Amino acid sequence: MKAPSPLAGIRVLDLGQVYQGPYAGFLLAQAGADVVKVEPPRGEPLRRREAHGGPPSFPLAFLNTNKRSATCDLKQEEGRELLLRLAGVADVLIENFAPGVIDRLGVGWKVLRELNPRLVYASGTAYGLSGPDHEWLGMDITVQAWSGVMSVNGVVGGDPLKAGPAFIDFLGGTHLYAGVVSALYERERTGTGRLVEVAMQEAVYPTLLSQLGVMHHEGKLPGRAGNRHARVSPYNVYPCRDGHVALICITERHWRNLLGAMGREDLMADRRFLTNEARVAHRDETDGLVAEWTATLSRAEINEAARSRRVPCAPVRDLAEVNSDPHLWERGFFETVDHPALGGIGLPTSPLRFDARPSGPLEPSAELGLHTEEVLAEWLGQGTPDERSST
Repeated sequence: MKAPSPLAGIRVLDLGQVYQGPYAGFLLAQAGADVVKVEPPRGEPLRRREAHGGPPSFPLAFLNTNKRSATCDLKQEEGRELLLRLAGVADVLIENFAPGVIDRLGVGWKVLRELNPRLVYASGTAYGLSGPDHEWLGMDITVQAWSGVMSVNGVVGGDPLKAGPAFIDFLGGTHLYAGVVSALYERERTGTGRLVEVAMQEAVYPTLLSQLGVMHHEGKLPGRAGNRHARVSPYNVYPCRDGHVALICITERHWRNLLGAMGREDLMADRRFLTNEARVAHRDETDGLVAEWTATLSRAEINEAARSRRVPCAPVRDLAEVNSDPHLWERGFFETVDHPALGGIGLPTSPLRFDARPSGPLEPSAELGLHTEEVLAEWLGQGTPDERSST
């Protein structure tokens, strides 16, 4: 028997834009909440890119599955009044506007908490709602710079380099989801909602733990190390006949097993490689030894040899390979969705799995404003335009 959705019956107003806010809304929708994506009449920035002649937005399709779409012009008094009425019956409101925008519009937390004391108000920003930097604008790349991420990312001796994915946006969205669910749990006991805020700068800080450890223990700033690790060897990406593999040895058992896979048991007692500390001190020789072996084999051959001996290893795959991964499809992470603008596409479900309840099925992202009247009827008891005209 299919279990009920964990957040069934929870009403969410998702005013999120681009990635951070919408991903929190995505996770809530995937957990069964009734999430209404609220956009201005021209749509949010991701949708406007499509309107300006770009292709249909795959990110928009990804982030807005299982959400309904409504429009509301917060620059007009009528639109602000409508949002206030919706917020009055909502459980959660998510927004990641630029600092101060929603307060200037008159629909921020201070107003809404008086209107609906049970409301959980979730705000995602770059630097938070307090502190000397709270008014700064911030996007993923600028937060990567300011947070210290770019200072440790890149090749040895090279310039600072941003990470390829917009991972800080999604760390912010994930933490925002956690804050919302925590506040909803609290509300079950107290009957009162609260403001939940997440700063992307703070959400990314724990990812720097390895580099912070180097600074703490060695008393120096960690530099850029490429694919290497300051305190572990081997830990790198190595060439092979058809690409590259990532391979690491965290324990001495891993290293001994790797020497077995390489057919180099003769090096078991070599002082240069006897311990991790020795391998770190002779890092170039260690990496050279591993690379000499990997260069003669294919990714699949290296992967099989390493994994069969329980050595952590993985081929470096491109995105097409990831999207066709049988493991992810078998687990139900990917589903094929018949999208009205993009056709049949593979889209992800939530990484959060709830026992006895499948993640899907996914419903495609909706056309702008498609459900406005439907939401007004359900949430506010307003009839359809025809019903209103007959009263």
